[in-house]
Amino acid sequence: MFDPNRERELREAIEDFFFGYRAFTALPDRLLAERGLGRTHHRILHFVRRDDGLSIGALLDILGITKQALHRPIKDLESQGLIVIAPDATDRRVRRLTITDDGRALEAELTDAQMCLLDNTFRQAGEGAEAAWRAVMELLRADPSDPR
Repeated sequence: MFDPNRERELREAIEDFFFGYRAFTALPDRLLAERGLGRTHHRILHFVRRDDGLSIGALLDILGITKQALHRPIKDLESQGLIVIAPDATDRRVRRLTITDDGRALEAELTDAQMCLLDNTFRQAGEGAEAAWRAVMELLRADPSDPR
C-alpha cells in the first residue's frame, strides 16, 4: 500500500517514467521498425552481444518470457542475418546464439543512441544523479512483482 498523501507525487513519477521511457526508446524503435523489428528484437541483440554464445535457455531466464514468445523474434533475427543459432559443442540439446557482424552493427547503432541520451541526461542532471538513478533502478529490478 502507498501513502495516499503522496498520490499526486507518485502519479507524476509514473508519468515521468512513462515519458522518459518513451524518449529512451524513440530512436531505436524507429530504426527497428524500418527492418520490421521491435523492442524484443533489440533486447535479444543486446544480451547476445553482451554474452555472445548465450544459450536460448539463459536468454529466456534473462528476458523472463516463454519459449513461444521468443521463437518468432529469434527466427526474425536469424532470417535477417543478425544472429546465428547453433547447437552447443558438448550438448547438442542446448542451442547457442551468436551475433553476426551485421547484428553487432545494428545493436551498436540502437544502443549507442541510448547511451548518448543517458550520458547527456546524467551530465545535465548533475553530480549524484546517476548514482541515485541506479539505486532506484536496482530496487525496482530486485523484485518488481512485490511493490511492498
